[in-house]
Amino acid sequence: MGDVEWAYGLTKDLLASALPRRWAHTQGVAERAETLAPILGADTDTLIAAALLHDIGYAPDLVATGMHQLDGARYLRDVAGAEDRLCRLVAYHSCADNEARERGLLDVLAAEFDAERPDLARALTYCDMTTDPDGRHLDVRDRLAEIHSRYGPEHLVSRSIEASTPCILAAVQAVESALAAKTGDVPG
Repeated sequence: MGDVEWAYGLTKDLLASALPRRWAHTQGVAERAETLAPILGADTDTLIAAALLHDIGYAPDLVATGMHQLDGARYLRDVAGAEDRLCRLVAYHSCADNEARERGLLDVLAAEFDAERPDLARALTYCDMTTDPDGRHLDVRDRLAEIHSRYGPEHLVSRSIEASTPCILAAVQAVESALAAKTGDVPG
């Protein structure tokens, strides 16, 4: 079984019943990842698998620190035996270092996981931040507004997203530019 099939089954088991809306988002993120094949080539399956796994840390049985990126990456490393690349992508997805800083977990995150290649990290951020909670494509600025609206202005997730906005916007712009240079189009 390949990484994508394995990631799909694992994530479905963890999220589909417990968090169906999170599962819908996850499937949408994976669909976005498939559209990046023209710029990722052989790394496309790794990105799709990471897209499927990126939010498993929300699964009720996996929550330990409250930081879904870290909780998910730890589960992948310690329980699921996932390859290091997938763990790193999940640990740092969507500029997670800012949330780690807000939670006082930046040193923990950095000690446990190295960052992944910037092009793959940007691609996962692009997929996550252009997919709404129901799995539909949307503009990155609408996604950022949705997150702020869901959590409220004083919540640490809103504060971390505010700090991450330049990183997120740069990631989306870089992926869209790379895709346009390769194909002449941006996935819509």
